[in-house]
Amino acid sequence: MADESEPTKEADSAAQLLSLARQLVPAALDKARAATGFPGRWKSIISKLERVSPCLSDLSSLPCFAKNELCKELLQSVTKTVAEAIGLAGRCCSAEPLCSGKLRMQSDLDALSGELDLLLNDCELLVKTGVLGDAAAAMSPTVTNSPTQDCVRELLARLQIGHAEAKHRAVDGLLEAMREDEKSVLAALGRSNICALIRLLSANSMKTRETAATVICLLAESWSCEKLLVSEGVLPPLIRLAESGSLVCREKAVVSLQRLSMAADTARSMVGHGGVPVLIEICQIGDSICQAAAAGTLRNLSAVPDVRQTLAEEGIIRVMIDLLNCGMVLGSKEYAAECLQNLTAINDDLRRSVVSEGGPLSLLAYMDGPLPQEPAVRALRNLIGSVAVDGLMSLGVLPRLVHVLKDGSLGARQAAAGIICRMSSSSETKKAIGELGCVPLLARMLDAKANTAREVAAQAIAGLMSHPQNKRELKKEEESVANLVRLLDPNPQNTAKKYAVACLLSLSSSKRCKKQMISYGAVGFLKKLCESDIAGAKKLLERLERRKLRGLFIRK
Repeated sequence: MADESEPTKEADSAAQLLSLARQLVPAALDKARAATGFPGRWKSIISKLERVSPCLSDLSSLPCFAKNELCKELLQSVTKTVAEAIGLAGRCCSAEPLCSGKLRMQSDLDALSGELDLLLNDCELLVKTGVLGDAAAAMSPTVTNSPTQDCVRELLARLQIGHAEAKHRAVDGLLEAMREDEKSVLAALGRSNICALIRLLSANSMKTRETAATVICLLAESWSCEKLLVSEGVLPPLIRLAESGSLVCREKAVVSLQRLSMAADTARSMVGHGGVPVLIEICQIGDSICQAAAAGTLRNLSAVPDVRQTLAEEGIIRVMIDLLNCGMVLGSKEYAAECLQNLTAINDDLRRSVVSEGGPLSLLAYMDGPLPQEPAVRALRNLIGSVAVDGLMSLGVLPRLVHVLKDGSLGARQAAAGIICRMSSSSETKKAIGELGCVPLLARMLDAKANTAREVAAQAIAGLMSHPQNKRELKKEEESVANLVRLLDPNPQNTAKKYAVACLLSLSSSKRCKKQMISYGAVGFLKKLCESDIAGAKKLLERLERRKLRGLFIRK
């Protein structure tokens, strides 16, 4: 006859294991109550053993109990742990503890108590959270899942039960499954699975933390469950890993934070959880991947107006300017420029801080690149008014603007035209702008597809026309008059018409230009603009109509 403390090796079905466990639990309770020594520890163990039988009853009442491999594995662990309890209690009923050492017995009892906690927790998870049902669904003959889906359901269930090593194997398998068939994993994910993954970010094993962080990063990059990740508390452990994790953990954590921070509410939560100092430190000392991701995250945070002051107080302005000067990769510099653009959008105090930290010079240096980027030009435009125009001129702003107008994207050229609008306050400045060839470059923007680009180009040209040389440069551009006449269109969506009127009015002293205006249909447009009381429209119309009348008399 087999000893009652040893589970039989043939007990390989769930029903057999359940029967064996039910036999062992009463025996374990009798032995535990009779144990001598360590009364506090045994009292705790007895209270946990008393909860095992009700848990087994709950487990056996589930329809899928007999079919589920997870249930079978749990029962195997129960029988093994209860048998260990019987053995330890037997030793405490004899003089053996004195021989083997009290410290060893204390350690064994603590380990037993921990094992019972784990078993009870796993049993409750299987019964209450539906994990068992999810895992069993894959095995149901009425459900037509692919092999990958079956595997995924099993792996997701295993994330939540068992020992640390078992969970590590499960998250390893889940990572492999995501790389092979991400859609199947995303389709099977639930709230409890996300919670289990987040808990693994704080696992004792560094390897488990790294794998869990990699899975979380893939989930964040999938754009399918970012709200669930945040609501289940992923931010604090990600911030901790970004601050003090291994190289893999830091990289995956910061990339995850970058993706998640694109939502304004999440950005605010990230600031509230103390993420800003960590991200700033990574920008200063991190490797190229982490630095770029941290800068991208801070860029996202700076897009939320109500956290900008907090960012400034943490020293973000100096750090972003340093990145502009010596960021490891181009991406870091681009994010830094975007961050400065956001910070200086509406706040005069932050604009002055950027100026005092040397921001204009760094932005201008960054604009020297072969393809000038829009954010840097927009950030510089935001600073006009917080720094003297003469100061910008001495830093070499005009050659950079010419470079942007020649080689930049439409958005960058539009921002450069905006800078010219704001700088053209003195005759000397207008002359210097014209001498560098800005007028023809602006004139070529008048036929841009974007209405805002046409408007700012026309505004910049109108501001330069008081200098005679600039007026002559505009006349030389063959399509300038035609494009300006098209901008007289009275359509409400055309916001450039008042600037077009100003430009054409400045050219109306030229007979050739007036003739071109008339031939392109300016008179018809101007009559409608006069009805809308557009400044200068009536005056320009009168000049053109006099020209038409004079032409009629000459023909007669």
